[in-house]
Amino acid sequence: MKQVFDLAKITAGQEEPLALFAVTALGIVESLVAGSLTPTRAIESFFHGENVRFVKSKLGDKRAVQIMGRGIQLADLFDAMPMEEAHREYQHELQAIKTLCNELLEAEKAAA
Repeated sequence: MKQVFDLAKITAGQEEPLALFAVTALGIVESLVAGSLTPTRAIESFFHGENVRFVKSKLGDKRAVQIMGRGIQLADLFDAMPMEEAHREYQHELQAIKTLCNELLEAEKAAA
């Protein structure tokens, strides 16, 4: 994947920008789980600084901010820990991101 996601453009004019963000983040996580996307490439394409700033300033939901914070640290796990421990923590972080995304989707569904 060479695509760089610009959340400001993707969500512009959308009635439910948090839901669109959550679905997009779930797709990124599924690509990470499948191995078709590396943590480094996920950061370059989705969990990058511009998107982090956008999520904090425009989406303003603490769960969305947590998703971005967890995502931006994924590659660092492998630098900071022994491989086996890093792999376990990586899986834990991916599951936490999925859970937060599903919470956002449920909140949007309840609000509709």
